[in-house]
Amino acid sequence: MTAERDQGPQRPAAVERHDDALLTVRAAEGDEEAFETLVRRYGPPMLRLAGQLLGSRAEAEDAVQEAFVSAWRKLPEFRGEAGFGTWLHRIVTNRCLNTLRARRTVTDIDELPEQAAPEHQSSPVRAAESQAAVHALGKAMAVLSPEQRACWVLREVEAVPYETIATMVGISQEAVRARVFRARRCLTEAMDAWR
Repeated sequence: MTAERDQGPQRPAAVERHDDALLTVRAAEGDEEAFETLVRRYGPPMLRLAGQLLGSRAEAEDAVQEAFVSAWRKLPEFRGEAGFGTWLHRIVTNRCLNTLRARRTVTDIDELPEQAAPEHQSSPVRAAESQAAVHALGKAMAVLSPEQRACWVLREVEAVPYETIATMVGISQEAVRARVFRARRCLTEAMDAWR
């Protein structure tokens, strides 16, 4: 079985945006099936984003669930100025920022799931080095402000354009660029020993 069959046919972005607009209108009118389709479509990427921002699978699941509940309640107010995905990104990002601001403690990097290394890279020395580097990155990320962390993850990990990040976070593009720049500088300095 090929990968294309496993994932289904790839749809052009324009078709998906049109489909999202239709589903959003139907969901705003109370169509639960339309909203369920949006949840299935956007749940995994939102969970990945929240996990990267929060560093905790349980907190990420809670944030995404709360974001979808909030989106369902606010759908009748949704004006469609941005796409549903952008709007949902903003809700999830704000939920995560609120969680980060509330806890303001260091996330235990040991809570993050480890990805299995390929067999040729799984020597004990390499595994110890990798674990130490991940721990150092976790400590460096914890030093960032919640806003810097959100902007950095959205830009560097999710590859979201600056303009879209500005819309999601509710700040100017210049402020997004400044936060990403400061986060990069801080992380580069903290990870200098690992280069």
